[in-house]
Amino acid sequence: MPDAKEVGVAIKQICEEKGIPFESVIESIESALAVAYRKEVGKKGVDIRVDFNPNDGSMRIYEVFTVVEDDLYKEYLKEKEEREAAGEDVDAEPPKESSRGRRGAEVTEEDVEVVKKYNPKTDIALADAQKEDEEIEIDDEIRDELEVPDEFGRMAAQTAKQVIIQKLREAERETLFNLYKDRSGEVINATIQRVEGRMVFVDLGQAIAIMPPSEQIKGEVYRSAQRIKVLLLSIEKTNKGPEIVASRSHPDLVSALFTAEVPEITGGTVEIKGIAREAGSRTKIAVAATDPSIDPIGSCVGQRGTRVQTVINELGGEKIDIIQHDDDAVKFIVNALSPAKINSVELKEGEEKNIAVAEVKEDQFSLAIGKSGQNVRLASRLTGWSIDIVKAEGEEGEEGSEEAGENKEEGSEEKPEESTEEKVGATEDGVSAEGSTEEEEKVENVEEASDDEAKEKNVEEEESKEEEKTEE
Repeated sequence: MPDAKEVGVAIKQICEEKGIPFESVIESIESALAVAYRKEVGKKGVDIRVDFNPNDGSMRIYEVFTVVEDDLYKEYLKEKEEREAAGEDVDAEPPKESSRGRRGAEVTEEDVEVVKKYNPKTDIALADAQKEDEEIEIDDEIRDELEVPDEFGRMAAQTAKQVIIQKLREAERETLFNLYKDRSGEVINATIQRVEGRMVFVDLGQAIAIMPPSEQIKGEVYRSAQRIKVLLLSIEKTNKGPEIVASRSHPDLVSALFTAEVPEITGGTVEIKGIAREAGSRTKIAVAATDPSIDPIGSCVGQRGTRVQTVINELGGEKIDIIQHDDDAVKFIVNALSPAKINSVELKEGEEKNIAVAEVKEDQFSLAIGKSGQNVRLASRLTGWSIDIVKAEGEEGEEGSEEAGENKEEGSEEKPEESTEEKVGATEDGVSAEGSTEEEEKVENVEEASDDEAKEKNVEEEESKEEEKTEE
């Protein structure tokens, strides 16, 4: 027989290890003792309550009756007489509460009519209860103390053990859910526990979260015991405990990291107006200042780029463009398409979607579109406008007219070259050229491939130059 002090110490140890409130552990023990008593004595269906004292290990057992209306008791007696007359077993399991609803229709809680039945094992009539206490009312409880057995049998003890384990697990799950249910959208320092296939399990300290492939940064490698920052995306209650989903690819992670690094955002003088992100590659973030004397972009970049560089390092080198937000849609679109320089923007509002046509110079065309169309795609998400990039027609027309004038002055010898250029241009536009040989077509294909490679290199060089300027 364990000492009473050891019982109290064991309960406190469980509370500290599991993070469960002391009252929840006591309730679990009392429920287990009540089940064990019913198992030991053989009283099925009765309402047994146990008061357990953790200080000395003692307990008091009660049989509880609920006071009900006299009419329910009279109906029970009438049904009992009818069952006796019919030769049915009167000591059979008493009828339970039944519910009535409309047949063939979807039943809701409001439509259900609960029909309460008198249960002689748990109920007592009001008239009988008032014989002992005149002040007693309906729904009050009468507790009759029972004798505590000297010891419980093996089956009763085993049942009590199983009940305690089950109740403690339920209390632990409820505690974990209550701990994280209000923390959705919060960034937490976590440790990767293990990686199973494409699923990553993250240790949050007191709970384990899952990070599915859709919430991982593309190309990022995760290893056991690696420390990372994750965004708590959702917390749901399940039968197996709280299911916590963590994310590294959500745009809110960038917002939370900037909020932690930039005091002006925390203080409210700088606001994050929008974020467009392709995780692992590039992010565009629009910021605005509530105080005209504050530079929102400079605040986010920090001295020598220290603030933005901290966020970039946390995201594994992901490129970040900080954009000045503007209530004017045209100015906002121009800012969102940076580092490209935009000549003009024409807005076309429609019923299904709003379209913005941005006109750029020829040398800025590739930069405005970006690698694989990423720049214009992120700008479109950030501004909410469908953006089309077109080349400035005026400059191309002027250049073409100057070439035509020069060819006219030089004479008839250069006319064949003029016609050859027109044919090549037509071929590039997808129209077949007449009189061209197979060798000319091969040369043209090689020139097109080299031009595309040169454009991609120019785009990458211009982007790197703009990033260096931003960091400075």
